Amino acid sequence: MRFLKNKNPDIRRMSDLREVLFDKEWAEKAEDFDAYYMYRGVDERDNLRYDITVIPFNMFGSEFPKTKGHYHPQGYGEIYTVLKGKAIYLIQTVSDVYAIYANKGDVAVIPPGSGHITINPGEGELVMANWVSPEFSSDYGPIIEKEGGCYFYTKEGWVRNENYENSPELRFEDPRREIPDDVGFLYNT
Repeated sequence: MRFLKNKNPDIRRMSDLREVLFDKEWAEKAEDFDAYYMYRGVDERDNLRYDITVIPFNMFGSEFPKTKGHYHPQGYGEIYTVLKGKAIYLIQTVSDVYAIYANKGDVAVIPPGSGHITINPGEGELVMANWVSPEFSSDYGPIIEKEGGCYFYTKEGWVRNENYENSPELRFEDPRREIPDDVGFLYNT
């Protein structure tokens, strides 16, 4: 990505993720390494900030590589586009948790007030872009407190995080589904 050459990323290290990883034993023994790179403020338009995140394929023990995860305050959503590779967006609220499997060109919307974690399920690098308000501030507290999201994605498949009492069943959404007719008014303004 030539246009990122002169940008310095914020680097999230594996040691920054230890408290939210599934495989705690592996996390305590593993050598530290760069987990992912966040290029913030690549562009800014109409009071929105454009970021690029790069997640190399480095397994976290038995868990697939992922972001630390955070919650959005009410009033602040986020839009992601997969630029290279594959992604799983795990999105959760108090009453719902779902995963969006996305390929290059697919878009995922993170609703205001929800938490989310991005997972790289592929065998190569995941590169994604996002638009978010520059006034937005990530809240990592709830994910850290529960030592991860509602579910972990591992070599054995999805594993429920036992630190969540009564967590909803995981459901799956398709980013390519058709937009229902009743929301067409959003596009006819």
